[in-house]
Amino acid sequence: MPKRLTACLITATLAGLLVTTSTQANMYRYKDENGQTVISSSVPQEATKRGYEILGNNGRVIEKVAPAPTAEEIAAREAEKERQRQAELQRQEDEKLLQRYSHPNQAVRAMHRKIGEMEGIIQLKRGNISVLASQLDGEQSRAADMERSGRDVPQASLDKIQRLEAQIRDIEAEIASQRKQIEAM
Repeated sequence: MPKRLTACLITATLAGLLVTTSTQANMYRYKDENGQTVISSSVPQEATKRGYEILGNNGRVIEKVAPAPTAEEIAAREAEKERQRQAELQRQEDEKLLQRYSHPNQAVRAMHRKIGEMEGIIQLKRGNISVLASQLDGEQSRAADMERSGRDVPQASLDKIQRLEAQIRDIEAEIASQRKQIEAM
């Protein structure tokens, strides 16, 4: 046999030995449903939920596979993720404030200015309500006078009364919403 062919055969044999030693089946150690330790060449499906260990050829632990998380652990993880998400959102909001204001007192003054502006808008809306209430009183008085004199109240007057009442309700709802915003600030 030529030297070259012999070297190739030896290399192939060594490669084959390396492959067979590296692919030897690992053993697994786990607890069965009775809590007894079992060593096997495979892990049953129900045992994977309890966790197991992978043993090497020498019987030592190569890797530990953790048990499946419980519903409480999953809920705790989700709660922690949500807490971290909220913390990140707060950090981003704080960063925006730091970019806009050089000192916390500036932010407080800006908040007070904004509250003052909203209070001013509320006062204007209260003035609008007074005007609308006055118009409503006038329209209702005219309708009452017509009824007392035995005449029918025109539909246009009834529609105007309903429209004025709706406008007053809408403005009162806007004021309530702005009050909530002020409290939130």
